[in-house]
Amino acid sequence: MALRKLKPNTPATRYYSISSFDDVTKVKPEKSLTAPLKKSGGRNNHGRVTARHRGGGHKRKYRIIDFKRNIDAEATIIAIEYDPNRSARIALIQYPDNKKSYIIAPDGLKVGAKIYSSNNSDIKPGNTLQLSAIPVGTFIHNIELKPGKGAQIARSAGTSAQIIAKDQKYCQVKLPSGEVRMILSTCKATIGVVSNPDHENISIGKAGRSRWLGKRPHVRGVAMNPVDHPMGGGEGKTSGGGHPVSPWGLPAKGYKTRKKNHPGNKFIVKKRK
Repeated sequence: MALRKLKPNTPATRYYSISSFDDVTKVKPEKSLTAPLKKSGGRNNHGRVTARHRGGGHKRKYRIIDFKRNIDAEATIIAIEYDPNRSARIALIQYPDNKKSYIIAPDGLKVGAKIYSSNNSDIKPGNTLQLSAIPVGTFIHNIELKPGKGAQIARSAGTSAQIIAKDQKYCQVKLPSGEVRMILSTCKATIGVVSNPDHENISIGKAGRSRWLGKRPHVRGVAMNPVDHPMGGGEGKTSGGGHPVSPWGLPAKGYKTRKKNHPGNKFIVKKRK
C-alpha cells in the first residue's frame, strides 16, 4: 500500500500524488450492500447553509458497513474494496450461510483470511472481542462507546487505540488523539490498525481535485469586508488585528470549547495534548 507520484506533465501533476490501490481486489461494490446517498451541500432542512464550503463533488453510493459485528461465526474475506465515503479500505466478508457484509479493513488483512467475532477469538487483526477479553497493550480500532451501539472510535485510515489498563468494569484506552479514556469492558473492539496508513501523505496537487471531493473554496476572514467577518476590512494587506476569531466571534487557536459540565468528562483520565 503505497503512494504513486505522477510525471510532471502539467503544473498540477508536479505535486500530485495518489494511492497506488495495490491492495484493492474488487472494483464495483456489492449491490445489495449499497444505498443511495443524497448530497446536502452543507444545508439543513430549512435550506440554509449550516456547514460552509461544501457542495458539488462526484456522485457516490453509500456502502453499508457492519460496525456492530454481532454475528458469532467464522467469516472469510472475499475482497478488499475502495470506499469513496471514507479514508480506510473496506473488506467484503462472507459467512457460512452465504450472508455478506462490509467491515472496515484492518491493515495487512488479505483475501482468503478467516475472521471471528467472539470472546474466544484469537488476538489477530480483524477479530472482534469485548475489551475485557483483549490483553493490555493490544492495538485496537472500531471501538464502541456504548455496548451494542456499534463502533464509533478509531475508524479512519491508519488510526488505532491501545488498551493501557483494565479493571472489572472499565478499561483505560489511549485514543489516537492522546486522550486516555475509560470505556466499559463490555464494549467491543477489533484487533489491529486501520488500513491505508499512507492516506495522510497524499498531496491533493490542484484545486479541482478538492472540488471532486465536494469541498468548495475557503475564503480567509482577513480577505473579506468588515460586514462579512470580524477580521475583515483595513487598507492594503491587513493581518486582521486583535485575536483571531471565527465569523461569529468565537476565539480560534487554542480556545477550549468543551463544556465544563459535559457528562462525558468523568470518563476522561488524561486530556489530549
